[in-house]
Order: sequence, then C-alpha cells, then structure tokens
Amino acid sequence: MNATPTALIAEDEPLLALALQAALAQAWPELRVLAVVGDGASAVTQALQLLPDVLFFDIRMPGMSGLEAAATLADEWDTQGAGAKPFPALVFATAYDQYALQAFDAQAVDYLLKPVQTSRLAKTVAKVQAALAQRGVASASLAQMERTLSQLRGLLGADAGTPLATAAAARADSTVPTLQLLQASITSASGNSIRMVPVAEVVYFEAADKYLRVLTAKQEYLIRTPLKDLLPQLDGRSFWQIHRGTVVRASEIESVLRDESGKLNLTLRGRPEKLAVSRLYAHLFKAM
Repeated sequence: MNATPTALIAEDEPLLALALQAALAQAWPELRVLAVVGDGASAVTQALQLLPDVLFFDIRMPGMSGLEAAATLADEWDTQGAGAKPFPALVFATAYDQYALQAFDAQAVDYLLKPVQTSRLAKTVAKVQAALAQRGVASASLAQMERTLSQLRGLLGADAGTPLATAAAARADSTVPTLQLLQASITSASGNSIRMVPVAEVVYFEAADKYLRVLTAKQEYLIRTPLKDLLPQLDGRSFWQIHRGTVVRASEIESVLRDESGKLNLTLRGRPEKLAVSRLYAHLFKAM
C-alpha cells in the first residue's frame, strides 16, 4: 500500500460529501482526498487524471450513475502502460434499498449507507486497507481488475452478463413483449420522414447523445428511446451488448480482433465500421 493512500469522492449532495470527507479524516487520517465531484462524468475524468487508490461513489448521481461511472472507468483505465496503477478499490454509497444491499452483498462489493455511520465506516476502511495491501504485484493487480469487472457485471444486471439471455428469461415471465417494429426517423433530400423498421433487419444499435442510432445493412435511422429502455424489449438470444452504448445482432458478427493494447474490436456483416468491445463485455469473447 502506498505510504499516503489517496481517494476520490463522487457525491452530488454537497453536505453528504462534506460529512463523508470529515468522517474519513477521523477514521483514516492518512488518507488524502484528492477531489470531490458531484456527477459521474466528472468522477471518471478526475479519476483518470488523478489515479486515486480508492473511489467512494454515490450510486445515484446526475447523468451517469455511480455504477455506470465505475464501469466506464474500468474500461478506460490503463492496465499496460509503463506507469500503470492498479484499478482503485470501490466503495459505493447508497440510501437504504434492500434490493441494492442484497446485490452488493452478493457481489462482495463494499458499500456505505447514507448518512454514513462511524462503525460501518471503520469496517469499510479496514477492508479497503487490507485490499490495498495486497495489490503490490502485477498478477495480483490483473486478478483484482477481473474481480472488479465480474462484480460490476453482477451489479449492472443481465445486460452485462451473457448476451441478453437473462433479460429475455425475465421478460418471459412479464408482460413486456419482444419488440418487432421500430418507429424511426430518417432524413433525406425531400425532408424528414418516419419509417417502420423491422427489428429483424437491425444489425446494431448505438447510443448517440439524445438519440439511439439504428443501423441496418443499408440504412441508418434515429429513435429517441434510450438504450436502457430498449434493452428489456429485445430478444436476448439475438442481441449482445458489447459496450455501454452498443448492442449488436450476434448472428451478424463477422470477426473479433484483438489489437496491440489487448482491446477487442469486432466487424459486422454488411457494415464497414469496427466496433469497440468494452472490458466489461470482453468475457463474451474469452476464447480470443
């Protein structure tokens, strides 16, 4: 463990952020808090710049949740550069939610209930200190990263596991039907129009700002439905999520390539693009 361990706090409620910082100063005087931010995107940016040893992430933050921020950070974290540091230890803060707490316990992820209790924080600090003490060698760092990715998959749900099969199984017991048609907009020389696009023709979906790109072999459309709302409506046996903002039709995957940095990219039949596979979903192609 470093002589001076460092941390980053991401909490959108300033008073709670100050309270956590004050409690940490009492429970772990050696810890240096490098920054306090109020949203998930800033947490990712600051963590990549500052490379802290510990992340205290609020689950619910504007724009990007704490879980989404952690997953994005895990995908962008440098694990092979000359100055590569082990991925930070993760601690999530949450208001009381029995489902969330069961999920944290199941994935062995440490958490703090808000407002933070001194006794609970002391246990968390002890666990984090023990974890940091074991990160000295490269093999341990890589193993820790794999454990973190596995934990995040479990916390994020079925869309981060095997193709969307678990989501499909859950839908089978619900009233949510498998989506067959999309109402999408298309821009042409004659103006804007609405097209009914069969989902069977879709090669992949990609999130883009406020829209979702829908790409077939020959055409691109836009819809306003967020990807997270679309996922439960897709046939989990047909579509695989390969990135936080990308879902592909599995039968259209032509090849999967690993570049010199170890990252995966795939190509699809009928489309010229190369699509990045995030670390969170790379286990789908573990034979590579």
